[in-house]
Amino acid sequence: MEANNGTKKTRDRIGVILYVLYVVLLLASVVLFLKIAGIQLFFKPNPKIATALTPSSRARTLEPIRGNIIDCNGRILAMSCPTYQIAMDCTVRREEFAADTKKGEQREKAWQEKALALSRELPKVFPDKTADQYYKLIMDGRRNGKKYVRLGKPVDRNVYNRVKEFPLFNEGRNQGGFIAEQKNIRIYPYGKLARRTIGFVRDNSSAVGNTHVGLEGKFDYVLHGKEGKEWLKVTDAGRVQDNDSTRTRAEDGKDIRTTINIDYQDIAYRALYGEIAEETDLEGACLVLMESATGAIRAMVNLYRDGEAADFEEVSNLAIGRAIEPGSVFKTVTLMQVLSDGHIKSLEDLIPTNHGNIKGVRIAQDSHILDHERLHGTNSISVIDGFKISSNYVFGTLAVSNYSKKPMRFIENIHSYKLAEAFDFDLAGLATPTIPSPKDKNRYWSLTDLAVMGYGYGTRETPLHILTFYNAIANKGRMMKPYLVEDIEKDGNVKNMRGPALMSTICSKAVADTITRALKAVTEEGTARRLKDAKCPVAGKTGTSFGTYSGGGYKDEYGRHKYQGTFVGFFPADDPHYSVICTVFSKPTSKQFQGGGIPARAIKSLVNGLYSIDPCFQPKLTASK
Repeated sequence: MEANNGTKKTRDRIGVILYVLYVVLLLASVVLFLKIAGIQLFFKPNPKIATALTPSSRARTLEPIRGNIIDCNGRILAMSCPTYQIAMDCTVRREEFAADTKKGEQREKAWQEKALALSRELPKVFPDKTADQYYKLIMDGRRNGKKYVRLGKPVDRNVYNRVKEFPLFNEGRNQGGFIAEQKNIRIYPYGKLARRTIGFVRDNSSAVGNTHVGLEGKFDYVLHGKEGKEWLKVTDAGRVQDNDSTRTRAEDGKDIRTTINIDYQDIAYRALYGEIAEETDLEGACLVLMESATGAIRAMVNLYRDGEAADFEEVSNLAIGRAIEPGSVFKTVTLMQVLSDGHIKSLEDLIPTNHGNIKGVRIAQDSHILDHERLHGTNSISVIDGFKISSNYVFGTLAVSNYSKKPMRFIENIHSYKLAEAFDFDLAGLATPTIPSPKDKNRYWSLTDLAVMGYGYGTRETPLHILTFYNAIANKGRMMKPYLVEDIEKDGNVKNMRGPALMSTICSKAVADTITRALKAVTEEGTARRLKDAKCPVAGKTGTSFGTYSGGGYKDEYGRHKYQGTFVGFFPADDPHYSVICTVFSKPTSKQFQGGGIPARAIKSLVNGLYSIDPCFQPKLTASK
């Protein structure tokens, strides 16, 4: 019994001890839980301590890769290419070596030997300094605590891969101090060709003047893509991605397929530059080649000389940005009106010559008419002969005799031909034409205004507007909207199809055919005879004006003019595939620059160049019987 009682007392004692321990642990658990909850809910650490112990994070913008601009056959005209700015953190491991009392000096010496080996390699890719200069640069940076020392200019991927294998750099950033900052730059594989048409986008913070130019500027919203964002935090291994933060991937830009054919662009550039390169009196020139059936622009050359000694460069889009008095190329507009309105029935209709004077109109006597009267012994001239010799009298007379009582009809016709509006175009900066009107309250209207408009003065048109009008004649009256962008693509898949668009029908097929006959006569017998022996027949019109720079034409104190000479037309004349315009702009000069000179010769070179490579000029094979 006594043994059993002892055992029972021992068990009771153990039970009490376990119970007490349980209670103590339970209370401790409750206190710990409350403490943790209090810390989570109410505790605020010292900001200085929190800052010191918490890795800092910063947002980094992820730049998208800009889309490509390609020609109609898929050849790249503009692309983004990664470049790398190489730099060095000269302070890497310096503190680590200094803290090592046993081998620190030896390890520092070994590091410097690697730096010397690196210095011997750097001049091979960055020849602006010698090996000794690079070594001094690195060691000075190490002594002065420089964490970023720039080395040379940005390099491409191949050079980057080579540099990162150099001594010391092959140990990475934290061991060797290697820094490479990637930045995408724009590459234009064909250099100057179509550079103003392709354009550019500059950083607003550093650019002067227009920052969005050409296709790059107009379609920046398509090409640029969308930026992404990620957060980086500081660690012992440098800045790394913070996986606790959200990350938005960059969306690369889409590609733009243009209507430009870079082979045709090259031919057009050479044709124009070859004619104007030695002309010191010229300020600039432009040439535009358009596909007749669609309005697709296959080549657009804009050459401008900025300064006396400068060469011609693609720095200003003269084809769309400069509205000038068109000169005699506007006579075709008058011809279309009198044909469409039934005022003449045939190109052979006769007009009295009247010694080159228009009754009731104050303009200079037309010497062409005097020559015609003397040569042919007649007091009349046919409309087509007046067109061939580009007579101001003939077309001033056609305008005055048929529209003097209804001048607004003449003006309304011009508007219906889209020669009075800046239509939507794939490039920004298309100038708005100027067409005077009897309804203008701020100017006096007279028959003289009507007459000079009839032969190409008093109005202002861009070369693109004039080309669009002539292209409608080539297209049997159907006016196609000029365009430069065929479609928008992503990874080779078309996302937005653009392409041809009909603006209006401006005349009947019969009128277009009649005008074509007149335009062929100009190149065969008239002012554009230089094109007679081109490799295919060309139809077109020459025009020359003195420029609308200060009211009724520019003339300086020495009597010098600013000339604009133009040829515009289409080819092959009987089955048009292309329409083309070439305009040259002179400085003040005593030398004449007429449409039948440089522009006609440039067009002839273009036609002959295209003839040998364009399939439309090749003879069509007939099936054998």
